[in-house]
Amino acid sequence: MDKKPANAWLHSYADLPDAFWQPAAPTPVAAPRLLAWNAALANQLGLDPALEAVAERLFSGNELPEGARPIALAYAGHQFGHFVPQLGDGRAILLGEVLAPDGRRFDIQLKGAGPTPFSRRGDGRAAIGPVLREYLVSEAMAALGVPTTRALAAVATGEHVLRDHVLPGAVLTRVAASHVRVGTFQFFAARGDDQAVRTLADHVIARHYPELADADDRYLALLRAVAGRQAALVAAWLQVGFIHGVMNTDNMAVSGETIDYGPCAFLDAYDPAKVFSSIDRHGRYAYANQPPIAQWNLARLAECLLPHFRRQGDEGVADAREAIEAFAGQFGDAWLAGFRRKLGLATEESADEALVRDFLSALEAVQADFTLSFRALAVAAGAPGFDELPPLPKTPAMDAWLERWRARCGNEAGGRDELVQRLKAANPAVIPRNHRVEAALSAAAAGDLAPFTALLDAVRRPCDDAPAQRGYMAAPAAGEQVLQTFCGT
Repeated sequence: MDKKPANAWLHSYADLPDAFWQPAAPTPVAAPRLLAWNAALANQLGLDPALEAVAERLFSGNELPEGARPIALAYAGHQFGHFVPQLGDGRAILLGEVLAPDGRRFDIQLKGAGPTPFSRRGDGRAAIGPVLREYLVSEAMAALGVPTTRALAAVATGEHVLRDHVLPGAVLTRVAASHVRVGTFQFFAARGDDQAVRTLADHVIARHYPELADADDRYLALLRAVAGRQAALVAAWLQVGFIHGVMNTDNMAVSGETIDYGPCAFLDAYDPAKVFSSIDRHGRYAYANQPPIAQWNLARLAECLLPHFRRQGDEGVADAREAIEAFAGQFGDAWLAGFRRKLGLATEESADEALVRDFLSALEAVQADFTLSFRALAVAAGAPGFDELPPLPKTPAMDAWLERWRARCGNEAGGRDELVQRLKAANPAVIPRNHRVEAALSAAAAGDLAPFTALLDAVRRPCDDAPAQRGYMAAPAAGEQVLQTFCGT
């Protein structure tokens, strides 16, 4: 059987100088068993459907696909504001790249496939819970339209890993536009290797921003382009109530995809200061802090690229500052455009931002559920409701807001049915509720995959509120609330 995952492997990153990576062969596991296979993604990548039959061997690390060149990538990073000059792929191994039928290039990487030269005394393994969390949440994000890495396969290893206690092990196969991070640039900049920074920037431009190839100041243009993608990405996070949890510079992909789902979570009750991550003890990466943290991370990228700008000295610093300061406006525009859609608005008026913020304030005042409250706007617009969808909170502030909102909707073209359709399309009914995720992962660790499979099917249809979906819509009861999430490393 042909073991190649596509017509041929590509290795543009492995073809970069040796300082960018280290050879890293996967460590075989005792008894690989396929837990999940993403057939739709495999088809999108142009992979042979017969690959599923051998996926447990190829994507556990027990066998290498023909043509793969396994490597671990070097990078540094600011972790909770503190710079670490060498991190790198401590438990991730890049097999190579494939070219999808639509011409896009994707990395295929194993996570949890054993130690690498960057493991820093770690075991290089992953537990089944974090593997299935990333699989589940990344698929949900893709269905929600949020740029994200994807999961191709999850394979149980038949071995155990030791974390706080003994857990069954697993390997995730991650698909990404690339794995270049802000921290990758920092790795070389911290060493004063200007040529490597330039080589990396040229690689990123060729792979992700080819329109910048002939720009007058290509490295400044790259900074601006990465900032624009990050502004759109973080705005999309906020629109679905997502909290990344660990927005370190080594977890910011320059492609503009969400990457590294560790202690991530979704809002239940709307609280802009909400933190779930057990390692975020001071709220650095709280829900509402994500935009300024993204801007802070981009400033670190600017520091790496600054020596390569066309203008140097004070002029170059001014160019960098302008690009970073522009992020606030880019984010604000993306944020408002997304929340306009969530209010069912297809046109723009000057008072729209106040309308959005006042709605959020009304939700915060009574700790109303973020996802269900936006979904309930369709009922407030005249769509039929059902018992599983609680109404909007009955408060003077909300009553006054609804009157303003209905008047604003009256300025839109089309009737009630079009408004309801827009609202339902923009506001998911189903997200990966934290309590549902934790229950599914606990069951999987005990050997029962049924809750994970059912939840995965539900989150792949986020706007479907058919009866079969409604159990996945409910906010947690008091005893079901998840107060902390954990990284899993």
